[in-house]
Amino acid sequence: MRVERIRLRDVGPGDVRVRIDVTGVCHSDLSLARGVLAQLMPAVLGHEACGTVVEAGAGVTEVAEGDRVILLWITPCGRCVHCSRGEAHLCVNGSERSFEPYAVDAAGEPVYPGLTVGSFAEQTVVPAAAVVKVPDDIDSRDAALLGCAVTTGVGAVNKTAEVAPGSSVLVLGLGGVGLSAIQGAKLAGAATVIASDRNPDKAKLALDLGADHFLPADDETRKAVRGLTGKQGVDYAFDCVGSGRTIRDAWSMTRRGGTVCVVGIGGKDDQVLFSALELFHFARTLVGSVSGSLDARADLPRYFDLVRSGRLNLAQLVTGHGNLDDVEDAFADMARGRGIRTLIEPGRS
Repeated sequence: MRVERIRLRDVGPGDVRVRIDVTGVCHSDLSLARGVLAQLMPAVLGHEACGTVVEAGAGVTEVAEGDRVILLWITPCGRCVHCSRGEAHLCVNGSERSFEPYAVDAAGEPVYPGLTVGSFAEQTVVPAAAVVKVPDDIDSRDAALLGCAVTTGVGAVNKTAEVAPGSSVLVLGLGGVGLSAIQGAKLAGAATVIASDRNPDKAKLALDLGADHFLPADDETRKAVRGLTGKQGVDYAFDCVGSGRTIRDAWSMTRRGGTVCVVGIGGKDDQVLFSALELFHFARTLVGSVSGSLDARADLPRYFDLVRSGRLNLAQLVTGHGNLDDVEDAFADMARGRGIRTLIEPGRS
């Protein structure tokens, strides 16, 4: 990662130029930076952001100059088969801008926006359809986290898996998404929430945010989960890591007939093996969750209400602050399992 000058494309009809006020450093950005996920290079990463519209193109009516907005890394087209089914988060065209140059560097070479947004920058240019206006009473730091981590974790619990009241829930991996999933489980009325991570320093925060138990991620985790659930396993397990190993772990710690929800993003070469017999015998449901099944325009008003009422605690997810020079350090901490969310202010010196 390096900080340098680029020249953004002009604001065209239907576009907005947005000054990035706050952006979170997400594990998906780390995966792109390290080559786990494909990304055309050079690219400006960053996708979890809140900013202010500084220019609106012809025909833009939803937002105006001066409006604060959340930037969407999946922009539903409204035309494809998934959009027609009410599956905006699976839009066929929702991420196509990642493969379209949106700027040029000092040498005139094309630059691509990571996950369509490119928020590790002072400004970006996106279609107006890729932003949602933020109410005046919602803090920009909270709004940025609603751009990915919180809606992904809470949505996986409440929209994708539809956790039932009184159930037991296991969350593996306690980054911003996993800790948000814990809060989502409490909002859903789960009776028992078990949190697990390789870093024991995350125990207190997990418990503060609603977990009933914390278990270190080690060879004894499966036995401990069984012990807390009458030897049955949990009703729902959420893998917020996304590796082949953790998916298999989540599967083995879920009761017969339960649900395993894969929230974290793994590599394409990381395989998970199941036998044909166990798939039949255990009758578990295995489901993936993309962006917490978010329909941004329909769902974000509810998230705003949860923030207003204090039912979502977002401040405790933030464990670091910095500017563009600090992104690489934030990646290093994330790779080591330290901290939760670093918020970057691109205009901060």
